[in-house]
Amino acid sequence: MSVSEMFAALQGALGQDQDIREEIRKVVQALEQTAREILTLLQGVHQGPGFQHIPKKCQKAREHFGTVRTQMESLKTKFPADQYYRFHEHWRFVLQRLVFLAAFVVYLESETLVTREAVAEILGIEADRERGFHLDIEDYLSGVLTLASELARLAVNSVTAGDYSRPLRISTFINELDSGFRLLNLKNDSLRKRYDGLKYDVKKIEEVVYDLSIRGLNKEATAGAGGEK
Repeated sequence: MSVSEMFAALQGALGQDQDIREEIRKVVQALEQTAREILTLLQGVHQGPGFQHIPKKCQKAREHFGTVRTQMESLKTKFPADQYYRFHEHWRFVLQRLVFLAAFVVYLESETLVTREAVAEILGIEADRERGFHLDIEDYLSGVLTLASELARLAVNSVTAGDYSRPLRISTFINELDSGFRLLNLKNDSLRKRYDGLKYDVKKIEEVVYDLSIRGLNKEATAGAGGEK
């Protein structure tokens, strides 16, 4: 094979690779748009009247995740199944955002932490790496850390809305989350930096709970803890 023939073959391979990346980019853009729509919907819970409509907002978000599953099915067809990590960077950010949104919906519904398996089911992908397009553990953890930041904000806005028991429940949840992360030996630099931010979320929520305490509102919150969440 001549040098020109060798480089012509290389150009062909590069062209095919670029075509794959372009097809992936189109689907990822659609996923990003759907994620923005879900986020816009859920941001309404931070406003006073929004607390009364949490079930409806979660139900609507679940409907949007149906679109996500369809888009994920399309994404799976755009690259060779054995080259997941070769193209992973193209959808890493939006996948982490979708994990956060799924985790936020589940928290609003049940005030529990969604499992990686449950998130994978919501998104229409696999939890196990061996089964193909899957939810990477680090992507799951990154999404959960974003949830912590969102809940810190929700704790503050809950007080503004006159819901004094929610920050106490959020505080308990975030402290359990922090304890869970402390069990992990995180070596990924990006994830480690994200985890370092969790302590600020913990501190922010503790300040909210302390403020409720010195104002005597924590007693009112505790007294009504058995009521509606």
